[in-house]
Amino acid sequence: MDCHFSSLFLIASLFLLFLYGAARVFYSIWWRPKQLEKHLKMQGISGTPYRPLIADMKEFVKLISEAWSKPMNLNHQIVSRVDPFTLKNVNTYGKISMCWNGTTPRLIVKNPELMKEILSNKQGHFGKPYLNPLILILTKGITTLEGEDWSRRRRTLNPAFHLEKLKEMLPVFSTSCNQMIEQWKRKPGPQGTFVLDIWPEFQRLSADVISKAAFGSSYEEGKRIFELLKELMTLVIEAMQTLYIPGFRFVPTKKNLRRKKLDKEIRSMVRNLIESKEDSMIVGEGKVDNLLGILLQANKENNNYHMTMEEVIEECKQFYLAGQETTSSLLTWTVIVLAMHPDWQEKARLEILEICKGEEPDFEALAHFKIINMITMEVLRLYPPAIAHYQHAYKETRIGHISLPAGVDVTLPTLLIHHDPELWGNDAEEFRPERFSEGVSRASKSSLAFFPFGWGPRTCIGQNFALIEAKIALAKILQNFSFKLSPSYIHAPYTVMTLQPQHGAEIEFNRI
Repeated sequence: MDCHFSSLFLIASLFLLFLYGAARVFYSIWWRPKQLEKHLKMQGISGTPYRPLIADMKEFVKLISEAWSKPMNLNHQIVSRVDPFTLKNVNTYGKISMCWNGTTPRLIVKNPELMKEILSNKQGHFGKPYLNPLILILTKGITTLEGEDWSRRRRTLNPAFHLEKLKEMLPVFSTSCNQMIEQWKRKPGPQGTFVLDIWPEFQRLSADVISKAAFGSSYEEGKRIFELLKELMTLVIEAMQTLYIPGFRFVPTKKNLRRKKLDKEIRSMVRNLIESKEDSMIVGEGKVDNLLGILLQANKENNNYHMTMEEVIEECKQFYLAGQETTSSLLTWTVIVLAMHPDWQEKARLEILEICKGEEPDFEALAHFKIINMITMEVLRLYPPAIAHYQHAYKETRIGHISLPAGVDVTLPTLLIHHDPELWGNDAEEFRPERFSEGVSRASKSSLAFFPFGWGPRTCIGQNFALIEAKIALAKILQNFSFKLSPSYIHAPYTVMTLQPQHGAEIEFNRI
């Protein structure tokens, strides 16, 4: 009798457990998504219909695959190639529209005023979307933090990126650029003419600069870390393009084991750099003249908050990744665009020759670069390194007239806003640096329409670092070379973390 009762109890328990599991699955896969969809639709927000599990992934992959399968004409109308899914959604459903990221509705907000409300985040209701754990293996630095954790970390990091500190690093930027220029001058070619794929060249340059400026080491010493990070990034991106299965990253597959090994090796090498810098600072031999030294000193002097070794390691990985990708993207597209527009190339060269008079561009010279600054801003508008910014509503809130429930992702489509004729005029798809002649705030019909490095309190902390490096490199290139597109150049911008040339960027250079 007892045995029979126990069996019935076990069966009943398993049945209840099954019902509970089924209810949870039903709630997460159907009930909650449909309730969120209903809430948004009742406010007049249209978008793609919810499809369990596959959501919009099939359509997204289809549009991206079609767009990236062929190059485009030699112009700046890049939105339909780079971000065809968002463009189609906005064109079909409006500037405030909805799509789906798995079971999560994603609100696309192509409106600068609403964008300001979201990024200012005065009530603290918005944060970064839930990150795929695979992303966190690349870095758990400041860009992944929220709330008080982010505030404390930002205060500790701020001194390293202060303009006065960056000014002291100008010789480092110049040294790396000079080494690249000298290598280019030795390239074989008739009458000083040669062809280079500038994408890997600028990746090497920015890697060299970040190694020296952040850690005081040369690119050759930091080369191994960059190689490992690049391989890890490739494996992470590859995994993210497949269906995410919770816990699968722990299965000992060949690629999972490789990712784990790469992470361990990178962390070990970065830890050695940090410990070496700490030891030299303790005995008074290490100057506080690089980002790591400034960070360690600020961390030591902060009585309220101290970063652990693991946290410092994560920020160093962030230095490497963000410092290289953003600047190399900006420099690559700037040279490509100036090769397409030789009149502006010549205007920039004449300005540099007049201001620098054959000397090294110093901080004062950078402050007087008006044409260079206009060109840089216009390239960032047309070819922003990050094509969108992403947020998540963790609490119910309001933006403008919209009541936004908790659990909704938000996409701020930087690329689409930067190319919007309603904000920039009918020539929005054209390269016209003069639109920035009176500054960023007057370049468009909205002072909020330009945000290549984000906006508000979470504006990219490395913005000035990237701009100074890019302007020095551009000045040195223009002092020594004229250039044009190689006949083999293929215009095909696409995104892999940042906006990149899919088939490289071959440029023909001529010694001046």
